[in-house]
Amino acid sequence: MPTLYVENVPKDLYEALRARARKRRTSIAAEVIEMLKDTVPTAAELKRRRQFYDELREIQAHKPAGNGPFPSTEEMIREDRER
Repeated sequence: MPTLYVENVPKDLYEALRARARKRRTSIAAEVIEMLKDTVPTAAELKRRRQFYDELREIQAHKPAGNGPFPSTEEMIREDRER
């Protein structure tokens, strides 16, 4: 497994990270790995997001078969104006 070293971490950031790790009862390294997992998408995650986006676009492209039992927005506005 690759190793990542980070230098020149600001003291206040390090202390915040350390406090967060203590609160969650994990090491600083484990906390950093969890934070990276939450914020840096992997190739698999990007692929999953792309598939979701493509499915969403496909759903949005399908128009409903009819107007349904309700009048359109324009028709309701016209009706209100005619009162």
